[in-house]
Amino acid sequence: MKRFLVTGGAGFIGSNFIHYLLREIPDIQIINLDALTYAGNLENLSDLEMDSRYKFIHGNINDQQLLEDILKNTPIDNIIHFAAESHVDRSITNPLLFVHTNVLGTANLLLQAKKYWTDLDPKNKLSFRFLHISTDEVFGNLEKNEPAFSEKTPYAPNSPYAASKAASDHIVRSYFRTYGFPTIVTNCSNNYGSYQYPEKLIPLIISNAINEKPLPIYGDGTQIRDWLYVLDHCEALLSVLNGGTPGDSYNIGGNNQHTNLEVIQMVCKILDEFLPESKSFPHDHLIKFVNDRPGHDRRYAMNLSKIKKKLYWQPSESLESGLRKTVRWYLDHKEWVNSILEKKAHKKWITTNYQNRGGDDK
Repeated sequence: MKRFLVTGGAGFIGSNFIHYLLREIPDIQIINLDALTYAGNLENLSDLEMDSRYKFIHGNINDQQLLEDILKNTPIDNIIHFAAESHVDRSITNPLLFVHTNVLGTANLLLQAKKYWTDLDPKNKLSFRFLHISTDEVFGNLEKNEPAFSEKTPYAPNSPYAASKAASDHIVRSYFRTYGFPTIVTNCSNNYGSYQYPEKLIPLIISNAINEKPLPIYGDGTQIRDWLYVLDHCEALLSVLNGGTPGDSYNIGGNNQHTNLEVIQMVCKILDEFLPESKSFPHDHLIKFVNDRPGHDRRYAMNLSKIKKKLYWQPSESLESGLRKTVRWYLDHKEWVNSILEKKAHKKWITTNYQNRGGDDK
C-alpha cells in the first residue's frame, strides 16, 4: 500500500492530484493537510467523504506540533507539498504572508519530515520521497527570442510570490545536499482546469463572461505563458514520484505558449459555441484592457527535454482541447463557482485588485 501526506490538497492542483491518485492507485491511503485559507475548498473533495482511503486534517504547515503528531501517528511513504500562497497580485499587496507560508511553512515541514525519515527502517528510508511543487516564475522573465527555461536556468524571481517560491526551492534542495534527505523539486508552468479559484485568469474570464462582466486584460495582453492542463500536471507528478531522482528537479509544462489575449479570445470562442443564446454573445466584446501589474514578466516558457528523456512524460492536451474541457466544467458547476463569487472576501479582493486598473467588475 502507498501512503501519502498531501499538503494543500483542498486547493486547485492539490485536489485534482488527490482525485488522480485515487483513480490511478487503488491500494492507497491519503492524508490531506490543509489550512483552508480563501483558496482551499473542501467542496473540491466532497465526493471523497465516504472513501476510506482518504482523510482530511485541518491544519497549518507552520504548526510544528501538528506536523510532528501526524508523522508520529501515521506511516507515510511520500510527502507531496502543494501548500502555498500562489497569487502574484496578492503577493504584491501582502508579501509577508507569502514569506510566512511559502518559506517558513516549507522549512517547518522539512524539519519535521526529516525527523520522521531519519527514524525509518532502511527499506522505507530508501523509498521515501519529499516532492516539492514549485513554479516557472522562479526563473524570472524571458525575452521573446530567448530559449525556454531549463532546470539549469539561474533563478531570477521578479515578484514577492516568485521570490518566496525560489527561497522554498533552495531550502528544499539544501536538505538533500546537507542531510541526504530525498527531496525532488518540480517547477511547473501556468496550470488551468477544474477547481481553479476564480481570481486566476482563465476561471475569472469564464465567470465574468457568463455574468456579463468585463474581461480584464493586463497591459497590452501580449504576455506569453506556457499553459499546462492540470491533469497533465498530475500525471507528470506521479511520474516524478515513481521515477524521479532524489536531489533532482524537473520542469513540467504544457508545450502551449500563447499570449494572454489569445487565451482569452479562445475562451470567448468556446463560450460562443457552448452558449450561442447568451446575452453576452459574442463574448469577446467584453474584453477590456486595464493597467498592468507592477513588474509583470513578459514571457515564460519551459524546456521539457529532461522529463521527456528521463521519465518519458509529455503533455497530452493541446490548449484548445484543455480549454474546452475547462469551460465545460465551469458551465456544469455554476453552484461551485457562485459559492465563491458571492463571498464578501472575494468581492472585496476583486474590488481592491481592479479599482485602480480602470477595470473593476461592475
